[in-house]
Amino acid sequence: MIRIEENVRLAPYTTLQVGGSASYFTEPANDDEIIEALGWARARALPVFVLGGGSNLLVSDAGFGGLVLHMTMAGIDVRDDEGKRTYSAGAGLAWDTLVKLAVDDNCAGVECLSGIPGSVGGTPVQNVGAYGQDVSETIVRVCAIDVTTRERVEFDRATCCFHYRRSRFNGADRGRYILTRVDYALTPGGLPRIAYPELKRNLNASHATPTLSQTREAVLAIRRAKAMVLDPNDVDTRSAGSFFKNPVVSLADYERIAASSAVQVPNFAAGEGHVKLAAAWLIEQAGITKGFVLGPAAISSKHTLALVNRGGATATDLLLMKEFVQRRVYERFGMELQPEPVMLGF
Repeated sequence: MIRIEENVRLAPYTTLQVGGSASYFTEPANDDEIIEALGWARARALPVFVLGGGSNLLVSDAGFGGLVLHMTMAGIDVRDDEGKRTYSAGAGLAWDTLVKLAVDDNCAGVECLSGIPGSVGGTPVQNVGAYGQDVSETIVRVCAIDVTTRERVEFDRATCCFHYRRSRFNGADRGRYILTRVDYALTPGGLPRIAYPELKRNLNASHATPTLSQTREAVLAIRRAKAMVLDPNDVDTRSAGSFFKNPVVSLADYERIAASSAVQVPNFAAGEGHVKLAAAWLIEQAGITKGFVLGPAAISSKHTLALVNRGGATATDLLLMKEFVQRRVYERFGMELQPEPVMLGF
């Protein structure tokens, strides 16, 4: 029998450290316990939420009136097949544990995703990416439980329907599947991905031909400078990482924004007729600077995209900051930034 706890505070399970309690809470150890927990919730007509590392999550002050499944299923199996090395990891495994193992094994494909908090199960959901690399490039299989039928299902890369920070799991099928295991096919002896300008600058200054390990260390150094690596001694890491998505706009909207700016607008190709803009740049150009404070919430002193709990902040405080940033960017550029974290209990 699974163990169900009542009225468990969720704030300690999130990197923002805010939010109320879950009415019910459990930590399933395997697929069978997930299926059992789903049956328990269905018999009581309770909603279910799956909690991983809590790094991309804002929990409401009222909490969540259902059952939270905290995914702790870990473990990694490794196998070689047709020139690739496949790492099959449990959904509850800390993501950076997998990245470090792959880099130590000299396998390329996830080195630029070093230092990202959260767990393996969250990576396919939002197609986690950073510094020119996305998990959709290496994911070959996702195992899950169908919440509706309580049956085991599998998806290959194509059927995950990956797009920029999107997949079927946070799109058309949001809430339908509980991810239990993810397989990543990496390249033994492969070269590191060095495409992102900031990473290029960092590596070119110190390494003629950087290795995977040197690339990982460079990524970690960049992320630490932005308080994007969890550190209990750094208040700026009490955040949900990048709170806003980099917007993808039409070429016409990009040209309109560029025409209204006295300085060059940072931009990246995003498919025919579309351009990706830097949300951090938009925020700064709207007059909001690093370290800006609004009550117990703040903009990180190191990274404009991160909203920070300075200590004692509530979810309401974070929402006020979110809305303030969105309003200022809209007034300056006529576009609304979209939040990246999952909002639970609102």
